[in-house]
Amino acid sequence: MEPEADSGVGPVQSLARGLMVIRAFDETRPEMTLSEVARTTGLSRASTRRFLHTLVQLGYVWTDGRLFALTPRVLELGFSYLSSLSLPEIAQPHLERLTAQVHESVSVSVLDGDEIVYVARVPTSRIMTVTINIGTRFPAYATSMGRVLLAGLDEETLAEYLERVRPEPLAPQTVTSAGELRRELERIRSQGWAIVDQELEAGLRSVAAPVRDRSDRVVAAVNVSSHASRTGPEQAREQLLPPLLETAARIEADLRVAPQAGSSAR
Repeated sequence: MEPEADSGVGPVQSLARGLMVIRAFDETRPEMTLSEVARTTGLSRASTRRFLHTLVQLGYVWTDGRLFALTPRVLELGFSYLSSLSLPEIAQPHLERLTAQVHESVSVSVLDGDEIVYVARVPTSRIMTVTINIGTRFPAYATSMGRVLLAGLDEETLAEYLERVRPEPLAPQTVTSAGELRRELERIRSQGWAIVDQELEAGLRSVAAPVRDRSDRVVAAVNVSSHASRTGPEQAREQLLPPLLETAARIEADLRVAPQAGSSAR
């Protein structure tokens, strides 16, 4: 009987079983014998032996002759996935976790000219008169994310920006002096985060942190926004800032293994 032709749509059984062997290892089973791997996967000993030794030859599994364990090379499989993602795709699950933690709207934006552009967002309630969607733009000088992004510019580029920008009073507390804005940006550079209190719109308070790529360049910003009646300045610093900084660090960690994503909102 001739072998069945490959239809091109069915699963490749050997690949599926090889991945099953890799997934058998976890934090509770970092090392296993051949018999233990076979029992965990439900494969025969012969099949398990064949897959394990293939993985050893490829460098994904280590063995001392009795015990088997994954090697760091297995991380390449995850890195390949991350490297195919754009910044919004990388950030989205982190934003969802942050929203669930702080119960406020969170966003990621990038700098485009003198404006920020929203590239990822998880809203919880409407706190602005303007609806914010992906692609929404605001002047960088009046937003927490914009100030984080501006503070990340090199001195020459920042000086050029401050020379041409003409801040308008978008809200009663908007900073409209270029000198005052520069002093605020220097403070943000020093402390590593920004808080904007009702400068974009009355009643809106937000805190933002930078997101850096593997070359330590600020490529995006992530923020948490809240209504001023719900969150005071001290609450923003004590309750929103720590989880925000943790989220920015997690996005950075993923972004640094996907360097192409940092320059593209895709």
